[in-house]
Amino acid sequence: MDTKEKIKIVLAEDDNNLGGLLKEYLEAKNYMVSWAKNGKEAADLFKKSGFDLCLLDVMMPMKDGFTLAREIRAMNKTVPIVFLTAKSMKEDAIEGFNSGADDYITKPFSMEELLLRLNAILRRTKNQISADDSIKEFDIGIYHFDCENQTLKANKKEQFLTTKEADLLRLLCLHKNDILDRNFALNSIWKDDNYFNSRSMDVFVTKLRKYLKDDPKVEIINVHGKGFKLLINK
Repeated sequence: MDTKEKIKIVLAEDDNNLGGLLKEYLEAKNYMVSWAKNGKEAADLFKKSGFDLCLLDVMMPMKDGFTLAREIRAMNKTVPIVFLTAKSMKEDAIEGFNSGADDYITKPFSMEELLLRLNAILRRTKNQISADDSIKEFDIGIYHFDCENQTLKANKKEQFLTTKEADLLRLLCLHKNDILDRNFALNSIWKDDNYFNSRSMDVFVTKLRKYLKDDPKVEIINVHGKGFKLLINK
């Protein structure tokens, strides 16, 4: 499998033995694993790069898993989050799901069980993305956006969009009135969230604002440190 196609996992685990075993096992199964040994380090990793899944220990120094999950969920509404915990109390499971978790696995667990859980969650996520892929047309205030034909129409005027403009506007539409995570957009469209691509995306956002300026109820706002939000006011 090509490196670009590998699933990227951020692993937050302060136990050196378990963390090392998990990283080694998952990489042997063709995942890309970035291992953080405390909650703060994991949060910093997530901010810097796009990930496909988060595997978080609950009890960690500097920042616990529940706090970390809430921070990740504020940055990205859809990335799957799985908790690893030595506790089996019902209250912890409830708090885990309340903080944005998709699943919860109690230590000790078998590597095979973990892998089955991760694969099941990733399949669900992929199916959701596939469902989103079927949506090709959007109404944005007075505008009608046809992603496939890369056109934006309003008041008998038609604006043709470049492929990247259309892809970016489509992602904004799919996240309408919600935050489109900057790293998610960069990895989805540019396949890399480096500095130069990030600056390029800012230019495309400026262009999209210009195309949408005839409707004062439509705006694309910057959400500092997180991304962008397409607001459609009624």
